[in-house]
Amino acid sequence: MVNMLLENRVRFQSTALHFYQNRQLELYASKEAKRLTLRQLVFFGRSMDEDRLIKSANYVRTELAVRIAHRLRDLQALPYVVVTQEGVAKVYELYWSAFEQFRRFPPINNIEENKAFCESLRKLLDEHAVVIPNLSLGLSLSSPYLAPELLDSFMRRMLISRISRRVLAEHHLALSGSYNGKVEESGATERHVGIIYTGLNVKQSIDKCTKLLKERSHHIDENYGVPSTYWPDVIVDGHLDTNFAYIKEHVEYIFFELLKNAMLATIQKYHDAATLPPIRATIVAGNNDVGIRISDQGGGLLIPQIKSPSDLFSFSHVRNATRMEHSRLGALRTVSSDPRGVKATVEEQVEPQSESPEKGVGMAASPRIGIGLPMSNIFATYFGGSLELISLDGWGTDVYIRLPKLGTNLEGIEV
Repeated sequence: MVNMLLENRVRFQSTALHFYQNRQLELYASKEAKRLTLRQLVFFGRSMDEDRLIKSANYVRTELAVRIAHRLRDLQALPYVVVTQEGVAKVYELYWSAFEQFRRFPPINNIEENKAFCESLRKLLDEHAVVIPNLSLGLSLSSPYLAPELLDSFMRRMLISRISRRVLAEHHLALSGSYNGKVEESGATERHVGIIYTGLNVKQSIDKCTKLLKERSHHIDENYGVPSTYWPDVIVDGHLDTNFAYIKEHVEYIFFELLKNAMLATIQKYHDAATLPPIRATIVAGNNDVGIRISDQGGGLLIPQIKSPSDLFSFSHVRNATRMEHSRLGALRTVSSDPRGVKATVEEQVEPQSESPEKGVGMAASPRIGIGLPMSNIFATYFGGSLELISLDGWGTDVYIRLPKLGTNLEGIEV
């Protein structure tokens, strides 16, 4: 107990120093983030040579320091009772450490120095996997102290910025891997530049997520008591040959979450029926956007804890009372204390990291920690798209996803 008290005292003293001895933070926070478009990321990543790779490394090195500095400023602007909440202080320490590492990392001049930089990036990406559950836990506990609009605005800035930093880091890592001959193209129709698939096939991604859900459904059985073979079909119609340039990991996370919710709602409503009504995914390729509608007959969003479907995106207990449920807070504590954290990917959901349903971040954990829909909304809006839930109470839910297909929209980060 004494050691724990001493550790906490040292941590809070360290945090206080960060708050008051921050001339470098002021310098970086005064700079504007250089927002990019998908098209710029693809254009720069094509025809990669050593000079371009070194430029990419130095851009990421300096830009991540600026973006983290803005988020540290956001954290410092929170009421003290929020900053010291369980989870929030940990995120602050992680961000400060990352800021110092990027700020102090020397300019990169050659391939060997880029390799060392990439190793640091990978390590930081792994260390920051605990950010989402810790932020969610801390802000859920802080909900009584913040107005709903302030809390949600803060979380949106934090999560959008987190996505932007991971995109820059993972894109540079992928470009470095391609340059070093470690990454192969996935096929003629879905060629990629870094992490961006220039011919992402929407139907193939929907089919992939459907297949993964049905194959891995036994991970949900313990929570819902559903036979692994008893899952609704997904009918895909519309413009089936739609391809566009996008970040595949983001698109498939959205599809996976929405299809999972639709399947579970359908199963729960028709648990005594011999057959289940199908889920329909309709793809529409417009001039500027790709639209996807996912429709189910799972009864709609009849949830007593929320007043509007959009409240499911909220982190405030005022708009979404489930944020303060003991079971959800307990699940967040479990996941936030696991160094593997939550990276918000499909991969971590289909490969549970623990045999126990109470641990890890496998498929069974996602509904309990409540990040699936908020993160899907953040991914959809990152490059200027949208995600809208329409509840037909007593019948089902329609979800409308709109994603820009021209690649000309800037990242949606706020400074």
